[in-house]
Amino acid sequence: MVVTPVNAARGATTAAIDRVSTVLRERMPPLTAWPLPNAVDERLLEQRWPARELAAPPDDSGLSPVLGDAGPPLVGNTLTQMRFGVEFGLRRFERYGPVSWTGAFGRRIVTLTGADATQAALVNRDKAFSQEGWRFFIDKFFHRGLMLLDFDEHRMHRRIMQEAFTRDRLAGYVASMGPTLREGVAAFPSSPRLYWTLKQLTLDVATRVFMDMRSDDEAREINRAFVACVRAGTALVRVPVPGGRWRAGLEGRKRLERYFADNLPAKRAGDGDDLFSALCHATTPDGERFTDTDVINHMVFLMMAAHDTTTITSTAAAYYLAKNPEWQERVREESRALGDDPPDTAALDSLTSLELVIKEALRLVAPVPSLSRTAVKDTEVLGHFIPKGSLVGVAPAVNHFDPACWTDPRRFDPERFAEGRREDKSHRFAWMPFGGGAHKCIGLHFGMFETKALLHELVRSYRITVPRDYEVRWDYVSLPVPVDGLPVHLQPV
Repeated sequence: MVVTPVNAARGATTAAIDRVSTVLRERMPPLTAWPLPNAVDERLLEQRWPARELAAPPDDSGLSPVLGDAGPPLVGNTLTQMRFGVEFGLRRFERYGPVSWTGAFGRRIVTLTGADATQAALVNRDKAFSQEGWRFFIDKFFHRGLMLLDFDEHRMHRRIMQEAFTRDRLAGYVASMGPTLREGVAAFPSSPRLYWTLKQLTLDVATRVFMDMRSDDEAREINRAFVACVRAGTALVRVPVPGGRWRAGLEGRKRLERYFADNLPAKRAGDGDDLFSALCHATTPDGERFTDTDVINHMVFLMMAAHDTTTITSTAAAYYLAKNPEWQERVREESRALGDDPPDTAALDSLTSLELVIKEALRLVAPVPSLSRTAVKDTEVLGHFIPKGSLVGVAPAVNHFDPACWTDPRRFDPERFAEGRREDKSHRFAWMPFGGGAHKCIGLHFGMFETKALLHELVRSYRITVPRDYEVRWDYVSLPVPVDGLPVHLQPV
């Protein structure tokens, strides 16, 4: 392209629009999260649209059609789903049952809700469901990440990646994150918006543990690129309009690719103990290794998967500790009993009360509230006909509130995970914050260690409080984020 004054001016204008839009996205909640009177919210949730069949089942199949509705004209149920998240899913579950369809993002999406329907999709015995569903939403931003791969190729990549998540590797990651967490928590302000404070801290951990990179202006730029990629997947306008989320995600992906490509040769040549180095050197007993392109794709995906989900889980757990001070004191006593040294994996494993709280927080606020699939052939779930090509969404966050599996599911009750109750064992897919089946999160143990280590440092340093009448509201535009950032008060203890 020839650079002319007109093109240069147009480019500068576009860049300015993008910068302003980025600042607004970081500082203001989306329109779908703006407060409305409760009566208006209830009316929006209860609004009904004509129910229709997704597709007629084959003659003599004995199968039932999938029922659902397209929602309002043009936007479908997209905005309602973003505003109400789990509550929207629960209302649909009550109305249509475990297999339904909804109109969203310009598509008809089959929704599978409840443990039995989830099991059918994630166990996937007849290989009817592929990861193509994720590609519709996030392939432009997390191209060929592990979650987007299928069948034999997925197994091969997972086998290589497992070498970066061995017990010895995890012990090294925990040792590496300890000083960063302690230093970061000690510098917390007394009245932070906790989500954003924790997000910066988990970025510091990710850049240290994943890339052996200190937090600085470049790290903050990398963080903005990750945030842009995550939020782009659910953009309504899915073309690169200046200032739009889709364009911001595309630009963010380019920035991440440049960063990892620039640093990859040094990681290949060195013997570092960070995750980036581990992926560069990971080799199976059969000699399988990642290409440079594979490493870049997986690093972009893993940074998102670890960084954002840990922030969400830590924020949710801290909120419930603030609302339930008796549990906060119980957790604090366990942490103090460990002494002053940063905990290793064995010490973190001993924090049983904290683990109960984290598991309950993962139930109440699933960091990945839905999983996407595509039907690659005609199939059925619980007697309902799903035609080839259907975009399918599995709803683990809704499963976490199913009264068929959970006692008083809206109540914060960590003891439901304690031995003797173990309500999470009521069904294999009752509790699934890490997904399930062949694509269950490969970093689940790393995520639990990091969340425990972070909250351990937080409770041993501060008493976390919120006003008695405060109730958090979650924004479901992409992954769940507290609309107001979760303002808390931190009192040194």
